[in-house]
Amino acid sequence: MNTKVEHSEELVAAIELELSALFRRSRSASLRLARRVHPDMDAAGYALISQIELGAGTGPSAGVRASDVAHVLGLDKSTVSRGITQLENLGLIERVGDPDDGRARLLRLTTSGAERYEAMRTQRQTEFRAILDRWNPADLADLGRLLARLNTDLG
Repeated sequence: MNTKVEHSEELVAAIELELSALFRRSRSASLRLARRVHPDMDAAGYALISQIELGAGTGPSAGVRASDVAHVLGLDKSTVSRGITQLENLGLIERVGDPDDGRARLLRLTTSGAERYEAMRTQRQTEFRAILDRWNPADLADLGRLLARLNTDLG
């Protein structure tokens, strides 16, 4: 077999192994982060609340449509609907009227949901900073660039 192909297969296998470990850790971390926001929130709720926070914007028309959340996360509308109901029951999000379409509803974080999410996010950034402060700036730049490239290619 071609040496270049063998090395390529070995490299791809090693990368796949590392990505699998990263994804496992990510799922576990998502559950821990969710529980920091609310003890009854699950990992799926964490993904939803994160996307609602990211997509909601600011101002009088602040909020995001459930269909947009489903699209961005690549989830079925019924799955998103169940998760939204859970987050609503926990008092973390609310549905508000869409000023641009009286028939539509937008999702946004409640005051409590926003405070809890921001506290968790601040703690998570502090933890990342403690880990990444040990890295040199060139490695951090490479990591950011390569992760962006991988995300683009996966998308």
